Amino acid sequence: MMKGDRIPDQLWKAIVNNDRSYDNRFIYAVATTGIFCKPSCKSKVPKKENVYIFQNAQKALEANFRPCKRCKPTDERLPDQAWVEQIAKYIRTHYAEPLTLQTIAEKCHGSPYHLHRTFKRIKGITPAAYIQKRRIEKAIQALRETDLTVREIAKSVGIPNTPYFVTLFKRIVGSTPSEYRHAVRNRRLDMGRQHDGASGHKSELPHVNPNADHFLDNNPHHFYTGCQ
Repeated sequence: MMKGDRIPDQLWKAIVNNDRSYDNRFIYAVATTGIFCKPSCKSKVPKKENVYIFQNAQKALEANFRPCKRCKPTDERLPDQAWVEQIAKYIRTHYAEPLTLQTIAEKCHGSPYHLHRTFKRIKGITPAAYIQKRRIEKAIQALRETDLTVREIAKSVGIPNTPYFVTLFKRIVGSTPSEYRHAVRNRRLDMGRQHDGASGHKSELPHVNPNADHFLDNNPHHFYTGCQ
C-alpha cells in the first residue's frame, strides 16, 4: 500500500487521466470518502494526500474501503441499500455545507439522477428532504442546548437565509425557532416547579408536522443549498 507523496508519478497520472490501461494494475482508495476505484473512474480527481494505492480490490476491501458505485472495481454491483446508507452518512456528516445533488453524486460515485431515484426508493424521501430534516434536527439541538441566536443557528446548519430557515422550521416543527426555544424553557421551568412541589400548567413542546415530508419533497429547488 502506498499513500500520498509516495505514489509514483506514473500511477498518479493514470488516475488523473482516467487511464483504462492501468485498471488491472492497481486500485486507488480515497481516505475522505472511504471508497476505492479503478484508475479509469470518471469521478472527480481526489487530493493526492488523501489517496492510497492497493494492488487489487481485495486489498482495499481488507483495509475497510468500499467499492465505487460508478466504476465497480470489484466487478460487482454495490447493493442499493449499502449505497444509500453511504449517501445518508455523507449527508449527516456534511449537512452544514452547501450541498448539491451533483456534489453528493460525485462524492458517493454515482449519477445525480440515479442517486435521487435510488435514495427515494430506499429511504422513502428525496435526498433534498433528508438534508433539510438533518439540518432541522441539528437546529433543534442548538435551540435546546445553546444560547446562539436564530441567525447563528441557521448559518451553522447550512441555511444562511434566516427568513427561509424560520419558514422551513415552522413547516416541519409547527412553530418558529423562537417559539420552540420559549416552549423548551417553559417546560424546564414547569419541571423545576414540580420538583419543588409546586403545581402549575404543564407546557407542551411542539410536535413535528406530520405533513413535513410532503412539504420537503415538493420544494426541492431550495433545499440543496439552503436557499442562499
